[in-house]
Amino acid sequence: MKRIAWGITGSGDLIKETYDIMVDIKKKTDIEFMVFLSREGETVMKWYRMWDNIQKDFSNFKTDSGPNSPFIAGPLQVGHYDALIIAPATANSVAKIAHGIADTLVTNVVAQTAKGQTPIYVLPVDQVRGDVTTYAPSGRKMKLKMRDIDVTNSEKLAEMENMHILTKPDDIYELLNIEPKGD
Repeated sequence: MKRIAWGITGSGDLIKETYDIMVDIKKKTDIEFMVFLSREGETVMKWYRMWDNIQKDFSNFKTDSGPNSPFIAGPLQVGHYDALIIAPATANSVAKIAHGIADTLVTNVVAQTAKGQTPIYVLPVDQVRGDVTTYAPSGRKMKLKMRDIDVTNSEKLAEMENMHILTKPDDIYELLNIEPKGD
C-alpha cells in the first residue's frame, strides 16, 4: 500500500496504542498518510495531550468542518487511497455507520468510500460483551462495561459490504504486512 487515509473519532480507548502504531508504521515505510479527525476526535487528541504531536508527525492532517468538508470522500471513492482505516471508532460512529447515517466527516467518508472499491478497515472500541480495562488521560486504569447495543452495532458493521473489522490496534501491522514495533 502506498496511500492510507486514517480517520480518528472521539475515542480515548485505544487512541494512544493506535497512534503509536501509526507513527511506527510511518517511520518504517514510505506509506503516505492523510489523517482526518472528527470534531470529537480533535477534542480527545487535545484531552490526551496528543494534539501537537499528531500535527507534527503527520503533515497531511485535516479536521472536521462538516460532513463533506474537507473533501475526502471523492478521492477515497475513486481509489486515490489504497485503504481507509478508522481507528479507533467510537460506539457512536459505529452505530451511525451500521445504520447508514452519514452526518459527520468520518461517517460520510465511510458511506461514500463503501460505494467504491477502496477497502475500509474499522477498529470499533466496543466489540466484546462485558468489562474492559482502559486508561484515562492521566494514565489511571478504568473499567468500563460494554453495552449490548454497542457490541451489536459492531457485529452489524462486520456484516457490511467492503467493511473489515480490526480487533486490536496491532492488526494494523498485519494488514500492512509490517513487523510490529519492538519485534
